[in-house]
Amino acid sequence: MLTGREFDLLRFLMVHPGTAFSRDDLLRLVWGWSFGDTSTVTVHVRRLREKIEADPTRPENLVTVWGVGYRWEPRA
Repeated sequence: MLTGREFDLLRFLMVHPGTAFSRDDLLRLVWGWSFGDTSTVTVHVRRLREKIEADPTRPENLVTVWGVGYRWEPRA
């Protein structure tokens, strides 16, 4: 079961497939915070991957874009 914040994060990324968002962007757009600790986003992404990915150590949908942040890659 997803927490409310995990659901909000997943929904946001799924509505914007293929678009990479920085941790700062996600903190602002999903959390509604104008400042804060971006490690919050990292922790939520990790926990979300553990719940939705077949192998969370090799995510296929919720992927990291190095130097940018995260994006949702829908399955073909």
